[in-house]
Amino acid sequence: MAGTVIHPAAIVSPDAEIGEGVSVGPYSIIDAGARVGDGTVIEAFVRLTSWVEVGRNCHIFEHSVLGTPPQDHDFGGEESYVRIADEVIIRENVTIHRASGEGEATSVGRGTMLMEGCHLGHNVIVGEFCCFTNKVGLSGHVQVGDHVVIGGLSGVHQFVRIGSYSMIAGMTKVVMDAPPYSLVAGNPATMTGLNTVGLRRRGFSSENRIKIKKIYKMIFDGDKNLRDSLSEAELAFPNDEVASGIISFMRGTKRGVYHLGRRRISGEDNGR
Repeated sequence: MAGTVIHPAAIVSPDAEIGEGVSVGPYSIIDAGARVGDGTVIEAFVRLTSWVEVGRNCHIFEHSVLGTPPQDHDFGGEESYVRIADEVIIRENVTIHRASGEGEATSVGRGTMLMEGCHLGHNVIVGEFCCFTNKVGLSGHVQVGDHVVIGGLSGVHQFVRIGSYSMIAGMTKVVMDAPPYSLVAGNPATMTGLNTVGLRRRGFSSENRIKIKKIYKMIFDGDKNLRDSLSEAELAFPNDEVASGIISFMRGTKRGVYHLGRRRISGEDNGR
């Protein structure tokens, strides 16, 4: 690995931890206590505060600011963090705030891309290999699973959860939980179907895609309330990891969950 290169116009504290092969562009500022992993590239005009930990082989573009205090009236200056995993791409003008709460962290999982102008509020948790398009905004305490795609200019209400392998269309107002594998769109938002194309791209077999569709038909179709429908699905798919994940997500909702009306499970996929 090539040696670390810090532009002479950058300001990097001698008390920051800078890995091997790191590149820091002009006018970037890295405060004491910040950590930057091996091979990471930091372009010009980037700010990393003392509370930021960046993994290996990340790329942070111009005018991004990581680790400033949360926009939270309850924040009292406690020690909290921003943690960025390996191989994360952060494009221009992204802002990521520290968490509220002693020892808490705002975190971004491995391989995720945050496109231009995205904002992650305090205590946000983003999973692995997600992609947020330009100017997506996540309010405080939002939780996002793995392999989630969020379209540009979408806004997510605080404490909302977005399940793994789901897709949120551009310019969507998200105020309730989006189930795993779902497509959610609109203002007001609705669940419009299953993320069939995304599942195929991620290597889900036709059998698994059909199974996911059957699970959701059992949950959303019929006259039972949600609690009873979930119990029925649990009995119908015992010891099944996919079914267990969907059922657990639905049972854990606090803000309500987007769902399809009867007989509206999309998917003309049928496993193809």
